[in-house]
Amino acid sequence: MNLKDTPEEAAWREEVRVFIDKELPQRFKDASMEGEGAAALWNDPDMQSWRRSLAAKGWIAPSWPKEYGGAALGLMQQFIMREEMAEAQAPSVGGSGISMVGPTLIVHGTEEQKKQFLPQILSGETLFCQGFSEPEAGSDLAFLRTRAVRDGDDFVLNGQKTWTSVAHHAHWMFLLARTDPDVPKHKGISYFLLEMNTPGVDVRALPDITGDVLFNDVFFDNVRVPAKNMVGEENRGWYIAATTLDFERASAVGEVVQLRKQVESLILLAKEGGDQSALARNPGLRLELADRMIEVVVTRMMAHQIVSMLCRGLIPNYQASMLKTFATETAQRVSITGMKVMGLHGGLYGKDAPEKGIVPYRYLSSLGLTIAAGTSEIQRNIIAQRGLGLPRQ
Repeated sequence: MNLKDTPEEAAWREEVRVFIDKELPQRFKDASMEGEGAAALWNDPDMQSWRRSLAAKGWIAPSWPKEYGGAALGLMQQFIMREEMAEAQAPSVGGSGISMVGPTLIVHGTEEQKKQFLPQILSGETLFCQGFSEPEAGSDLAFLRTRAVRDGDDFVLNGQKTWTSVAHHAHWMFLLARTDPDVPKHKGISYFLLEMNTPGVDVRALPDITGDVLFNDVFFDNVRVPAKNMVGEENRGWYIAATTLDFERASAVGEVVQLRKQVESLILLAKEGGDQSALARNPGLRLELADRMIEVVVTRMMAHQIVSMLCRGLIPNYQASMLKTFATETAQRVSITGMKVMGLHGGLYGKDAPEKGIVPYRYLSSLGLTIAAGTSEIQRNIIAQRGLGLPRQ
């Protein structure tokens, strides 16, 4: 694995940098977007301007085929683009429509579904949320209980989804529901697209420990979903969802860049104050910060390993679980070190706190990272069974 850019990759990196420097609104360059999700800024004028600039290049969906409005970029080009976007703090504009449901529709959707949804996703007209997890079906997703019963040209949906990111902003949801309760749990699930303003859909906010509202409970009470909005075959939704999750678990280079930036900012913060600095008060922080930077570098190497495998036509499996586990646990360790750097000031929260409260905000928001998108326990099972060949208990 060669970590240096080839001449072609270096030229592409420079092209991306020039584009960002010219087109990214100054507001995004000057301020961290932490705590301001792309969904909350969906109709913001600066976000709309940034979206138009990307759309003109086909860069909203760099991996999509050109016939569907994408740029058909190679894997390494996409990796470099994500890296440079993260370096510039450029906000993501497409949400899960671009990264998850759009690619799934390209593979499994009908022509009618592609014509309806793909242009709307690219234009920013439609924001999707993901309806997979349920109160008793998180890590064991196949245990889901939301039911969809055929009634003429519709399915009637009843049940509940939870931890549904941006459901309070979304226009549509892609979801899984049980359509056959009498077969093994993986085989009776179907994949649907649901308009969120359909009668019987009830979205209830779930504020998290930071005070932000990202997650929601979503309840379905006799919600009618047109049968034409089923993706793929009835009772084959589990296998279509696997495609969606494969797209979700792509190399997390953007998160790696953010982690590095966080450690760099903590190093500067620890040095402030001379004889009264955090390093002066706690010399052991020097070694701890060094450990955090080493872990960030290791995380970057793991991300490079995955993109290298993809470029060689290999399918990362347990390697993706290794990256997810190590990256999220590293993020938690970085946030804990950050609280040590802040000292007593780490107990102050909010925009008027030192450093605008960003360090305790990161600490609180990091707590759920080892749960979201597959717990560390589930990831370690995958590593053990698929990577090390250990037997199931």
